[in-house]
Amino acid sequence: MARAQGARARMALAFETTYGTPPGSGYTRMPFASTTLGSEQPLLNSELLGYGRDPLAPIKDAVTADGDIVMPIDAAAFGVWLKAAFGAPVTTGTAPGPYTHTFQSGSWTLPSMSIETAMPEVPRYAMYSGCVLDTLSWQMQRSGLLTATASLVAQGEAVATTSGAGTPAELDLIRFGHFNGAITRNGVALGNVISAEITYANSLDRVETIRSDGMIDGADPGLAALTGKIEVRFADQLLVNQALAGDPCTLEFSYSLPSGPSFTFTAHAVHLPRPRIEIGGPQGIQASFDWQAARDATLGRMCTAVLVNDIEEY
Repeated sequence: MARAQGARARMALAFETTYGTPPGSGYTRMPFASTTLGSEQPLLNSELLGYGRDPLAPIKDAVTADGDIVMPIDAAAFGVWLKAAFGAPVTTGTAPGPYTHTFQSGSWTLPSMSIETAMPEVPRYAMYSGCVLDTLSWQMQRSGLLTATASLVAQGEAVATTSGAGTPAELDLIRFGHFNGAITRNGVALGNVISAEITYANSLDRVETIRSDGMIDGADPGLAALTGKIEVRFADQLLVNQALAGDPCTLEFSYSLPSGPSFTFTAHAVHLPRPRIEIGGPQGIQASFDWQAARDATLGRMCTAVLVNDIEEY
């Protein structure tokens, strides 16, 4: 008997035309490292008395479908997650490329997706419809595998023994690595950075209307947030002085490959808190800045993501 193994699992994704309705075609095979995307329906204990010490049967509660997907930050497939986070990009370039895809924060309308996770050996094909991206986060550091985490809110799950995604399209996997990363502040390389964290949140609000199937009616974007953390080796007063003055700066987090593909994420108005500078021992002294980004009054947006690759459109 075949047993489910993560090494055999597959994932396919397509953007929906109608929220909660999986498309009949147009799926793309997505690279991923792990996923907790799933659906659950808890049971409510009976509160009724008068039938002895043994409880009566429980009843079903509402359905909750959500979870995280950990994926590589690459030159092609990551554009799908950027579209889920910010909406459709503005694309420039001519065949055969390269193409520049520019994503901007602030959109009131976010696309929904249908995502199928497949375990062919069971067989089990779970289609999650009405998936909307809540948060997208990643870390920059000196070494290790570069991945991002997308947190999703879905409407529901449908399990079948055959795939509903057909034959998904394949994308070339060209991964960025930590070695390809750089951080600048106001256009100047920011030194002494040990690690950085970036989190973009759409602050989704589940539309929990009364339905016979217990599912939600949608997930509406709320007030967006862009936050993060910079860990630096304390060598000068540059960031501390900015925190004391209360002035914003522009932080740019980027990756580029010698072959041409690149990914640049720019937070246009970053505010830094005054940090606590501690001397913990004889080792080097570090400082942490839990930064927050805001809307830039001149540009009219909080952040911009630019992906350069050979994909014509998303």
